[in-house]
Amino acid sequence: MRQIINHFTDDDLYKFSMCCAVIDNFPRAQVKYTFVDRNDQVYPFGFADELNHQIRLLENVVITDEEVAFMRRRCYYIPDWFYKYLKGYRYNHEWVKAWQDDEGHLHVEFEGNWSDTILLEVKVLAIISELFYTMTGQDEKFDYEAYYRKTYAKGERLLAAGCVYSDFGTRRRASLEAEDTIVRAMSDCCRSRQWPGRFVGTSNVYLAMKYDLQPVGTMAHEFVCAIGGMFGPLMANHMAMNAWRNTFRGALGTYLYDSYGWDIFSLNFSEDFAHLFKGLRVDSGNNHEQLMKIAEKYRSFGIDPRSKQVIFSNALDTDRAIEIQRYAVDYCVPSFGIGTHFTNDFADITPMNIVIKLTAVKITETWPFYNDTCKLSEDKGKHTGKPEVIRRFMDEIHFTE
Repeated sequence: MRQIINHFTDDDLYKFSMCCAVIDNFPRAQVKYTFVDRNDQVYPFGFADELNHQIRLLENVVITDEEVAFMRRRCYYIPDWFYKYLKGYRYNHEWVKAWQDDEGHLHVEFEGNWSDTILLEVKVLAIISELFYTMTGQDEKFDYEAYYRKTYAKGERLLAAGCVYSDFGTRRRASLEAEDTIVRAMSDCCRSRQWPGRFVGTSNVYLAMKYDLQPVGTMAHEFVCAIGGMFGPLMANHMAMNAWRNTFRGALGTYLYDSYGWDIFSLNFSEDFAHLFKGLRVDSGNNHEQLMKIAEKYRSFGIDPRSKQVIFSNALDTDRAIEIQRYAVDYCVPSFGIGTHFTNDFADITPMNIVIKLTAVKITETWPFYNDTCKLSEDKGKHTGKPEVIRRFMDEIHFTE
């Protein structure tokens, strides 16, 4: 089968920014990741074999001078030494194990240096998603001309409503062509005339380069969850914010706070961090309730929340983003990261509900054992990790549902 991932930067920006921060702060950390299909999908026979083949093909994907030049120009906050690391980076299929059980369910695990394996997650998820539609023949239903028009209409509604938004859809896209189509449509729509809103860019660095847009993104839950595994969840957010500050010196200042819920984050979010970070990202829970908590926390420091950015990215679609925009604008500077609704919204196609989560970590390769970790969520039923680990972390931080 054709190679699905052909460009090193066909990936989310936050994987590169986190990789940089990992090398800077935890250069010897070792990790394990686990794939989860929340729909308990049965995959076609031979799927894991083709997935393993595609992962082997990643070994031929290296960063180009053009990609480095683009990132240097657009991602000013990334230190120059990191590009030397990327020039020498090579994928290794031995970091990955993928297989199917007797019922056809897919299992995928990563293990290795954190700084190496961190660049696998989004690419492997994108491969799984596109490969599934190809092997089941559903890709034959994809009408990209119609998809362009559908996406353009979404853009008109979002821009007219004053929404500032970006594409976050690489990991569960129907295909690279689907994401390329939506980025092109949104760019064309935004540039067609003056709008109250704005299409900011895309999390996908390759497509940002192709269309000369701003690559968008900062960090993911795994950064906090790994620290929680190494040092415990009570102060994980504090340590994560400090590490981020150490690497980026105030740039990339949107913090994803919900790895262990609002309450423990709020105790870690001191006034200096409130001033340092330009805003927070809401990725689970009730959007309005989370916004009210954020606004109140800023007010407790004497900070006007209307001066702070809040990025909403919790399973958004066009209608939900417009609804949030209408009330959030009175409390903050709202913006939106929209993923699957953009890149996997074809008629008669069920989007995949797949994730790969960091589940175990050790601070150095010399340790004989890993520490389990997990991700908690403000959405019930979306905790990720072993049940006993989830319970232990919840008890330690007095997490209530």
